[in-house]
Amino acid sequence: MAKLSDETKKAIEKADLSPLATASKSGLPNVIPIKFVIIENDEELWLVDNFMDKSRHNLENNPVAALNILLPDDNIAYQIKGTSTIETDGEDYQRMRDQVLSVKPDAPAKALIKLHVKEVYDCWPGPNIGKRLEQ
Repeated sequence: MAKLSDETKKAIEKADLSPLATASKSGLPNVIPIKFVIIENDEELWLVDNFMDKSRHNLENNPVAALNILLPDDNIAYQIKGTSTIETDGEDYQRMRDQVLSVKPDAPAKALIKLHVKEVYDCWPGPNIGKRLEQ
């Protein structure tokens, strides 16, 4: 399992929207923008299901996902690959929900998607594009 570096975590915190890629059980891809990406620890990101439909269905049937962190003004792009679990109740779900509602009171915060980080790649054009970042 990969760990998120301090540099990667700073980029995640700065990114406004992060595309999340999922695929159906048969391999049909889907990409959506995610607003709330919470760094739980060096090996786990929390994504908030506010309006997921196809992506949620995909993750229920195929837990593999990739998150793109893109900061074009800083020449930074990362791809974070991992497996996910979904929670709709419990302590972690409630903690996520409280955090989201404190920022956006009208957010549905329907589910907590835990992305367990397996691999991190540099995606910015240049000599390191596609390079797996070992943390």
